[in-house]
Amino acid sequence: MALSNWSRTVLTALTGLGAAGLGAFAWGVRECSQFELKEVTVPLLEPGTLRGEEEFRILHISDLHMIPNQKKKQEWVAGLASLNPDLVINTGDNLSDPKGVPGVLRAVGPLLRFPGLFVFGTNDYYAPRMVNPFVYLLGKKRKVSDIDLPWRGMRAAFMEHGWLDANQARHEFQVGHVRIAATGVDDPHHDLDDYDEVAGAPNPDADLAIALLHSPEPRVLTRFENDGYDISFSGHTHGGQICLPGSRALVTNCEIDRERVQGLHRFGKMWMHVSNGLGTSKFAPVRIFCRPSATLVHVVEKTS
Repeated sequence: MALSNWSRTVLTALTGLGAAGLGAFAWGVRECSQFELKEVTVPLLEPGTLRGEEEFRILHISDLHMIPNQKKKQEWVAGLASLNPDLVINTGDNLSDPKGVPGVLRAVGPLLRFPGLFVFGTNDYYAPRMVNPFVYLLGKKRKVSDIDLPWRGMRAAFMEHGWLDANQARHEFQVGHVRIAATGVDDPHHDLDDYDEVAGAPNPDADLAIALLHSPEPRVLTRFENDGYDISFSGHTHGGQICLPGSRALVTNCEIDRERVQGLHRFGKMWMHVSNGLGTSKFAPVRIFCRPSATLVHVVEKTS
């Protein structure tokens, strides 16, 4: 039976929408491997701390969500060692598959020769699960799966090379001329944190007080800020992952506001840096207007 003009018009429109949707999805998948290095500068050190050196360089990586055979990601992250950072900070969700640990170690292996700090997210402990994408877009918290990931071996490898585990821990150490006090909590997005275990002001003799948490939850950031930390580092948000042009996030997947879903911002008296992350869940391998990235943070002396 011949189609009416109206039916042909509707069919043509639906075909066009389907093709556009497939094209957008293909573009979003491709964007997941378009890695970027971001750079920000933040004045945190007292004059004279660096003793004539220009800056203290912190490389912030997060949310690798590694699955086997992601060789481009592994090579790109490994190449960050050429930046020669003074300190590497890894804010978790390294895994997205039970077989992902070798890929993580290939990626961060060259970075392990630098001093480092790390905290974990739930996707270090438990594998991701298939979810309804509309649940994500509505900003609802998703339950973790019951599939354990081999995080203990990964943690041991990090620590054997000198990186410090900041999950529910306080550390003090010195890198070059900079004395650092660092405190972290386990992933607050799924209430694995207990701030009371690590509460209290950082050592006042430290030149730089660093807070670490996987998800930038305001209830925890507020306590870090009240205790007097200079800057917090977190990930988890993927920068919004599915964004409008200009990398304007639709959702944050946590309690932080959309304006501070990525990049360097203030949180009261404290600075905060939220990473876009370098991966996605293997069940949602799409990024729109929000490319994966690592950030080189140039910490400089205050001018006044």
